[in-house]
Amino acid sequence: MWRAMTLVILMAAIAAGFLFLPVAESIQRFLGWVDGAGVWGPIILAVAYTPACIFYVPGWILTMGAGFVFGVAWGSAAVSVGSVIGASAAFLLGRTLARDWIEFKMTSNSTFRAIDHAVEKYGFKIVLLTRLSPIFPFNLLNYAFGITKVRFHDYALASWIGMFPGTVMYVYLGSAAKNLTELASGNIAGGTGRQILFGFGLAATILLTVLVTRMARKAMKEALPVSFTPEAAGGPQSK
Repeated sequence: MWRAMTLVILMAAIAAGFLFLPVAESIQRFLGWVDGAGVWGPIILAVAYTPACIFYVPGWILTMGAGFVFGVAWGSAAVSVGSVIGASAAFLLGRTLARDWIEFKMTSNSTFRAIDHAVEKYGFKIVLLTRLSPIFPFNLLNYAFGITKVRFHDYALASWIGMFPGTVMYVYLGSAAKNLTELASGNIAGGTGRQILFGFGLAATILLTVLVTRMARKAMKEALPVSFTPEAAGGPQSK
């Protein structure tokens, strides 16, 4: 009863936040504040990923924002650490307080049942493949794995490795947006040569991410006992 009441209060708070608070504007103001926080900025952004994962805030906003504010290297580091901590927090909630709600939501999903069955044998591999494949919804998957038999350290390590390519791509896109802003204003940092090199790097990152995603999706089809579609899996990720 206590667990159910806590979950109801939590979900009500989430709903109220999205209904009555300007979430997108708040995130933009937060990123502006983080930009002025100096060396603490990446740490603050990483910490912010925990409530973002728990409350279903689209992670791609923070991820691209990290690229815009901190650049590729520091942005990728902050998001990589923060997203794993946030995903782990949601996993632990799915295994404890939110377990009944997640079980009710997921047991009717044929794809999840197949994943749950496969996790018993290949926990690390299945978590890794689902993280690499964007057809699985990131925030829901964090909770859903909590009711499977996957071990926590396998989940955390596989999530970190599997999310890294997508993290770098989104951070790169955020950094590219900043470069385009500088280009439009005539303030080209590092000269034209640096911008061309950055463009090639962005194209290579996107291409590599697409190839890894296709390989992961093919491997998932071979690993699961039933076929799956993006609709059956719950839609694309929003990390």
